[in-house]
Amino acid sequence: MKKIITIVAVAAILGLASGAFAQRGMQWRGGGGWGVDSPYHRMYNPQTVETITGEVISLDMVTPMKGMGQGVHMMVRTDEEPISVHLGPAWYIENQDVQILPHDEVEVTGSRTMFHGVPALIAAEVKKEDQVLELRDEQGFPVWSGWRRR
Repeated sequence: MKKIITIVAVAAILGLASGAFAQRGMQWRGGGGWGVDSPYHRMYNPQTVETITGEVISLDMVTPMKGMGQGVHMMVRTDEEPISVHLGPAWYIENQDVQILPHDEVEVTGSRTMFHGVPALIAAEVKKEDQVLELRDEQGFPVWSGWRRR
């Protein structure tokens, strides 16, 4: 009888523990740190939105902050300065029709911020010739998170 109680108790504990591990493993992280609840998203300030024009110097894959998935970043040479422009998560940018390449002339609208001590823009919109790459709305809400908007 004592053996049966011990076996039942161990089975119950293992069942509870495995359920807790399964639930923890199934949590959704919000798009690899690119979601609206992320510290990165909170860097976008609608009060600091501006528009720049210039030539794309380079495009790179970056991981802006620890815990984020890869994103697309470009350097744009303007009349005033070269500036770092953060576009969005790589999985989203790579699946858009607008293709931006080095030497392209672009117009970027986004929120100016300091990123690792360097001026940067978190892009809301990029225009290239007659094409427009929409990335964020007027409040900075990312279009790749649109299905989560209420």
